Amino acid sequence: MENSMNGLHALVCGSTQGIGKATAIALAQHGCRVTLLARDTERLVTTVAELSTLGGAVHGHLVADLSEPAVFQPVIEAYVKGAPVDILVNNTGGPAPGPAHEADVQAFASAFAQHLLGFQTLVLAIVPGMKERGHGRIINVISTSVKQPLPNLGVSNTIRGAVANWGKTLANELGPYGITVNNVLPGATETERLASIIHNKAQKTGISEDAVRAEMMHEIPLRRFARPEEIAAAIAFLAGPDGAYINGINLPVDGGRTACL
Repeated sequence: MENSMNGLHALVCGSTQGIGKATAIALAQHGCRVTLLARDTERLVTTVAELSTLGGAVHGHLVADLSEPAVFQPVIEAYVKGAPVDILVNNTGGPAPGPAHEADVQAFASAFAQHLLGFQTLVLAIVPGMKERGHGRIINVISTSVKQPLPNLGVSNTIRGAVANWGKTLANELGPYGITVNNVLPGATETERLASIIHNKAQKTGISEDAVRAEMMHEIPLRRFARPEEIAAAIAFLAGPDGAYINGINLPVDGGRTACL
């Protein structure tokens, strides 16, 4: 594979599992030095070792919880002083399922802090360096729910929409500095979160998990779930030189499930 991003420093959030881990691997394979950020120290150490085994250039790792931006703000500020970030991949786990009209107010507040406030804290620390260098890539991993709200994901639908509009606003503001900002919208992807959603739906409806999976796949024109590596490939494209003129978009990677254009 041609290393089209040789030497660039990428910070990937939620990089010990699922889409985040696949993205860290993909960017490393494209020549990036990758910093992994996640909450679980043990998983971080394991992932760093795995990435090194695959030949990826690991710059470092950060133990941080995006739901506590005030706590990790000084950590990320100190880190980027010695390691300016060229590519920021904002990615974190989604809120618990449930209808919006039954959600506790604190559920919305917690999700807002974890997603938008956490991402904004990273931007405040990282973007000044991008502006100085006249180059940067910010990619927000969100959900197709920003185009078509998903059933029983009331808090997630709400917060993901806020992040999408935040991303578009940043794209307009930062474009003149050579910084692109885009949102990648994964559809149903083979991750731990999808397994949890399937399990919860099976328990709630009384049907088997296999039946729930089959029903969900039937809603997708390609009749299968995405692999994390397929989402990561879209992220890597937007992060690289071939995606340099793509800015401010919502890119669904969902096998055609989203009903609108």
